[in-house]
Amino acid sequence: MLLKANEPKYKRLSGILLSLSSLPSDYGIGSFGREAFSFVDFLKKCRQSYWQLLPLCPVGKGNSPYCSQSTFAGEILLIDIDGLADLGLLDKDDIPQAEFPKNADYSAVRKFKLPLLKKAADNFNVKDSDFIKFKSENKPWLEDYALFMAIKDSICGLPFYRWPEPLKYRIPDALKSFRDEHSEEILFYEITQYIFHRQFSELKSYARQNGVKLIGDIPFYVSLDSADVWSNPNCFRLGRDMTPVLVAGVPPDVFSSDGQLWGNPIYDWDFHKKSGFLWWKNRLQHNAKLYDVIRIDHFRAFADYYTIPYGSPDAKGGKWEKGPGIYFWNTVKPAIANTEIIAEDLGGETREVRELIEQTGFPNMKVLQFAFDSDLKDPFLPKNFQRNCVCYTGTHDNDTTLGWYKTSTTQERLLFSKLVAVDKSSSPALSLIAFGMKSKARTVIIPLQDYMCLPSKDRMNTPGTGEGNWEWRFERGALTEELCNTVLRLSKGRN
Repeated sequence: MLLKANEPKYKRLSGILLSLSSLPSDYGIGSFGREAFSFVDFLKKCRQSYWQLLPLCPVGKGNSPYCSQSTFAGEILLIDIDGLADLGLLDKDDIPQAEFPKNADYSAVRKFKLPLLKKAADNFNVKDSDFIKFKSENKPWLEDYALFMAIKDSICGLPFYRWPEPLKYRIPDALKSFRDEHSEEILFYEITQYIFHRQFSELKSYARQNGVKLIGDIPFYVSLDSADVWSNPNCFRLGRDMTPVLVAGVPPDVFSSDGQLWGNPIYDWDFHKKSGFLWWKNRLQHNAKLYDVIRIDHFRAFADYYTIPYGSPDAKGGKWEKGPGIYFWNTVKPAIANTEIIAEDLGGETREVRELIEQTGFPNMKVLQFAFDSDLKDPFLPKNFQRNCVCYTGTHDNDTTLGWYKTSTTQERLLFSKLVAVDKSSSPALSLIAFGMKSKARTVIIPLQDYMCLPSKDRMNTPGTGEGNWEWRFERGALTEELCNTVLRLSKGRN
């Protein structure tokens, strides 16, 4: 494609979407261990520029990383156990032999890993200068998170709004008394967060040395039962009993007659504005240090967001409210200068959202699985893309492309066959990847499952369901020479 004289040249790049938890390992879940470094090697060999991750924060209800007890902390189940032995925090004999299923069984992983992490924490030198520096640099969130988790552990995991009032309302004397009585439990969470961030930093450095950038993922909302809400109640629209006045969701649509009731507390944007969006600045700066690129989930809520009265049985009775808009981004941008951002604007094809995307200049997202259910004007068809976008076959919330194709409608298949160069000897998944790679999108990110041509049972998440999600892992030996050649062939011209 020829560029106009006044158009700057730009690189057309590509990458792979894969949750860290989906890597193979000996301990039931992917980690920062040797398989993560091997995946970077695979990306380099395939000349890929990006590894897009799912959120690395502690998983919550249903093992979802989008329902976390902290937007700042890391999921300690992702810590590499062998790496702890290499540091001398565990003996090899401390690590028992165990059998795990192919996919991640979070209950089994917790039962196996937590005792080892506690033993490693017991052996840790708390006078280590790097640890002291980490605590100092991360004090704004680390102290509250460690305290929050230690209190939860001591009260059988009760949500904070059901704690004894002195702890629930953060009465200073009560918090001091708890700290004095539970210093070891608090220290465990500080140590494991240090180890998590140290291992992640080593992986990021290795990726950078090999020309691979890490794309991180920030959920827009936070969980009600989180250290974020407990330690910053003024940032949210809460009642006097610390439960929400309003919660988040989306209205009824063709996919759900009741809408979706997410239950996250709604931000008090008036308070955030008065504070200069300080909490958001801290959050974005923290993630800008972790990742090379940040994908912001549910970006449309900065333009407008749906609120539902707390206690409602469904999302029918909600209403739309105006978000902070471009004023927010003009205020926070100086704090994250030079940070690349991807705006996940799916489901937000409104004038207000489009204007905000244009005003920020952020690339938005295009998902090819959505492109074949209307007509040739569909915004998800490559011929209708702007260059400044990131193209996907599907996301973590989509079916695999092979699974999608097998359940697609007659209309979708007809349009697919007209527009996509389908090789009868090839999978529809590979054909759709090739279709996206030829687009003018600056970046194309493909889920690993689609390169592997995997069926529906290998999808990562099915929205609206509570079981069987976030568990998929691939097996050792799957990153074959043949797979690498497939990635190279399909992404030719984007590396």
